[in-house]
Amino acid sequence: MASAPSFPLPLSPEIEPVPQPRPPEWSVIEHVPDQRLSPERSWVVQGDCVPALSALPEECVDLIFADPPYFLQLQNELRRPNNTVVAPVDDAWDQFQDWSDYDAFTRAWLTACRRVLKPTGTIWVIGTYHNIYRIGALMQDLGFWTLNSVIWEKNNPTPHFRGVRFCNAHEELIWAARSQREAKRYTFHYQDLKLENGGKQMRSVWRFPICSDRQRLRDPDGQKVHNTQKPLALVERIVRGCSNPGDLVLDPFAGTGTTGAAAMALGRRFFLVEREDYYVRAAIVPRLTWVELQALAASSRDATG
Repeated sequence: MASAPSFPLPLSPEIEPVPQPRPPEWSVIEHVPDQRLSPERSWVVQGDCVPALSALPEECVDLIFADPPYFLQLQNELRRPNNTVVAPVDDAWDQFQDWSDYDAFTRAWLTACRRVLKPTGTIWVIGTYHNIYRIGALMQDLGFWTLNSVIWEKNNPTPHFRGVRFCNAHEELIWAARSQREAKRYTFHYQDLKLENGGKQMRSVWRFPICSDRQRLRDPDGQKVHNTQKPLALVERIVRGCSNPGDLVLDPFAGTGTTGAAAMALGRRFFLVEREDYYVRAAIVPRLTWVELQALAASSRDATG
């Protein structure tokens, strides 16, 4: 099994973990047709998200965090002032024929997510200016009800080396309920988030650095395992603020398993779907194993005083 030399801490240093006797049990499987999986435990499913989500019963998921492909449509090589090449997001999973193809893909996975989301659940979708507006429109068309948009302001954004546009220093998140009628009983730990924000209301602009140093998962050759890995602290805030211990958290585009790591450390169950076998082997499985071992070690220390 491929592995990275180090993994980020399961929780941000300023956040205390939720006490739990042991992390939730989890299994890694490959999706097969007509599969049925219990939402009462945690899963890592290797396969396409739309058919994989059909393995779950309706209305069983408490929280969804989705980081779908951007469809960046990069045309030219980007170089730094020292003439080194900037690693692009040119992965096969970000390639689509055209906007019609991308919209059909987006509509399909959003529909699959809406089917499994509880009436009391909410969904978070993150994107850039390339895709977030189309996703937002499709979410409204499907009946989702927007609760907030949140800006992730990057402390350390990649500079715009050509100097012909603004430095792209943020991504946007849409937080939505399943429908307007159901947008009344969703989970939102307002007071906890206020406490995290120094006693002031948590605002809709969040400042976190992009993944670097120990936060960035790398292969044994020092290369990034995934081009669009999201910071753990960002996902932790969402999981902590919009779900409860024991809840089921879904990530249809699991990538490096950040959502699973946050959910496990915070005492939630998780259902991670990832199409690429490499990400499952090189990132998700070893990362969750590491978090589980850390949680078990902490539980052992607590038991012995």
